Amino acid sequence: MDPTDLQTLEAEVDALDTEIDELDQQIKTEKVIPGGSPRKQRRRKLKHLRHLVRDEYLPRKQKYRQYHEWFGDRNSFSKTDHDATFMRMKEDPMQNGQLKPGYNLQIATQSQFVLYYQVNQRPTDQRTLIPFLKAMNFAQTPVNYIVADAGYGSEPNYQFVKEKLGKIPLIPYTMYLKEQSKKYRSDLSKVMNWEYHAEEDYYVDNHHIRFSYHGMSHRTDKNGFTRDFKVYRADDYDDPERYYWSTTRMGNQRRININPHWESQKAYVREQLSSPEGKAIFAKRKLEDEPAFGNLKANLRFRRLSVRGLRQVNNELGIILMAANMNKLAKMMANLSHIFGWIEKLSHIFQKKWKMRLNLFVGGTYVPASFF
Repeated sequence: MDPTDLQTLEAEVDALDTEIDELDQQIKTEKVIPGGSPRKQRRRKLKHLRHLVRDEYLPRKQKYRQYHEWFGDRNSFSKTDHDATFMRMKEDPMQNGQLKPGYNLQIATQSQFVLYYQVNQRPTDQRTLIPFLKAMNFAQTPVNYIVADAGYGSEPNYQFVKEKLGKIPLIPYTMYLKEQSKKYRSDLSKVMNWEYHAEEDYYVDNHHIRFSYHGMSHRTDKNGFTRDFKVYRADDYDDPERYYWSTTRMGNQRRININPHWESQKAYVREQLSSPEGKAIFAKRKLEDEPAFGNLKANLRFRRLSVRGLRQVNNELGIILMAANMNKLAKMMANLSHIFGWIEKLSHIFQKKWKMRLNLFVGGTYVPASFF
C-alpha cells in the first residue's frame, strides 16, 4: 500500500490518537521520575508526528488529489479556471515565451463561414484533429478534402482521414516543405536520399555502406497508437575505412528504422499536394481559416473569454462564431442585392458550390482564458 495514500494517512492519525490517549492515562497515575518520564517524551514525539500528519501531510494530500482530478490527462491547469490549460500564446509582450491559461479553438470553414467548431483543452493540434472530425456529421456535409496546415500532419491523423472517413487529406507533414528544397534532396546523408534495392530489401548510404534488413520493431506512444518499424543494420566490414562508417562511436553496428506505413502516407500526401487540383485547393487554406480568426479579433474585438469552465466557454465561442457568420452573411447579401435577388444567388452558392464541391478547411487558435 502507498504510505502516502489518503486512507493510510487517516488511519495513521487514528492510531496516533489512540496511542496518545493511552499514554495520557498512564501518565496520570505514574509517579515523578528523576530525569523525566519516558512516557512524556514518547507523547511529545507522537504529538509532533500527529501534527505533521494531520495538519500538513493530510491537507496536502487532499489538495493534490483534487489537483489530479482537475488535471485529468492534461499537464497543467489554471487555478482561476480549472478547465483552462497553459499554452504558449502568440500575444507575448514580454518576448519571453511565457505560458498563459487558455483553450484551443478548432474550426472548420468553407468560404470563410464556420461550419463546425470545437473547444479543446490540449495545446497540440495533432491530438485535436481526430476528436474534432469525429464530432462532425459527414452525412449532412459531403466532403472531398480535409485541408489543414502542417501542425496536423501525423500518421494517426492520415490513417483516420483516409481509412475511417474515406476522405482525402491535404495536410502536409512537418518536414514537407524542407524535403522539397534542393538542398535537402541533394543531401546524401539523409536516409530518404539513399539507394534502396527493393528485391533484396537493403539500403546503401553515401559511404557505400550496406544496411540489410534485421527485424521489426514496435513502438506504442502514450496515446496508445502503435507504429511498426523495419530495422536495418549495417553489414560487417573488415577494412578500416568501411568499418569506421558502419559502426558508431561506441563500436556498435549502425542501425536505421524505417516506418513503411508512414513513408507510404507521406508519398500519398506529396502526390495529392503536388497535383493541380490539390495545389489549387490547398492554396485557399490561408484565405479560409486565418481570415475567420482575424475577423473575430479585429472586427468583433474578441480577444479574451469572459466566462470560466469548458461548458460556458463552449457556449460563448459558439455565440461569437454564429455572430461572425451572420455578419458575413449580411455583408454578402448587401453586396449582391443591388445586382440581383440575393436569395437566388445564395441558394446557388449553398446548393451547387457547398454541397457538390465542399472542402473542409481546419484550423485552430488559442483563446486566452478569463481573468475574472
